[in-house]
Amino acid sequence: MIDFSPFFQALRETPLAPRVEQLQSRVRQKLDDVNHGDLPQWLAALESIPPLQATTLDLDRPALQVGTAEACTTEEHDQLEAALRKLMPWRKGPYSLFGVEIDTEWRSDFKWDRLLPHLSPLEGRTVLDVGCGNGYHCWRMYAAGARRVIGIDPSWKFLIQFQAIKRLVGEVPVELLPLAMEEMPRPMPVFDTVFSMGVLYHRKNPLEHIQELQSQLRPGGELVLETLVVDGGADRVLVPPGRYAQMRNVWFLPSCEALAGWLQRLGLEAVRCVDVNRTSTEEQRSTDWMQFHSLPQFLDPNDPSLTVEGLPAPTRAILIARKPF
Repeated sequence: MIDFSPFFQALRETPLAPRVEQLQSRVRQKLDDVNHGDLPQWLAALESIPPLQATTLDLDRPALQVGTAEACTTEEHDQLEAALRKLMPWRKGPYSLFGVEIDTEWRSDFKWDRLLPHLSPLEGRTVLDVGCGNGYHCWRMYAAGARRVIGIDPSWKFLIQFQAIKRLVGEVPVELLPLAMEEMPRPMPVFDTVFSMGVLYHRKNPLEHIQELQSQLRPGGELVLETLVVDGGADRVLVPPGRYAQMRNVWFLPSCEALAGWLQRLGLEAVRCVDVNRTSTEEQRSTDWMQFHSLPQFLDPNDPSLTVEGLPAPTRAILIARKPF
């Protein structure tokens, strides 16, 4: 299993030091309790990655570049691609790993490009990325200057995908922990910036999720919240009666005005909506690395402004707020 001890040792020299034991205990318990039938084969795929170490690294580009095709043999390239394909589907990216081009379901760089101009500078910041998937945006945050980035996501496959990339990247202060937000120690107000992107609409209690995020922020820290929204005023919230875009676990889609009101009601300040964007089939689609149905199959074929259930098509907004000093 994955050894997190170097990471926790490094945390003892950071503002997270008082919570290291508690955080380490929760990760250890998750690792001890894991009972996922596919995990052994994913770990075997991870171990089959050839011992490559990137000397060329560019994490500030759409397809994150780790190494080059010229830096490995044909045999190593083929071995790496075979290992990475055993970890399909790849949903967040894209990545270029020693010449293996992973065209992921989501063009996650589109979201990053919409978000980056509105962020407070990340230079020197300690960052938490909640529901980070395989960690694509964690690498972008690090490339933008963050001192340390911690991503959390309870998906074991995402964890193994992240570990595959980190083996190639080498030792940098970026880590993904197999925890859900509710499993994080609370309060732990040490993070300068907390991101929650694509999580809120999966929560049965969205206000509780916002409070959990707020509990991780230092006074004056910045919250970045990205979620599905609908048109309307301050009293407009869509509660899908069943599936939404074929997803079973979508609970609340507020308007931007309603969501801003929730943030303000919970004590956050300087709340602003910085971007609203209708998700396109260029941003989310099936690929050779994610061969299941995707957004084109989730929309009404006769009216792409609607989902197949007849609800408003996915529109995502980014709101930024500050925890009071």
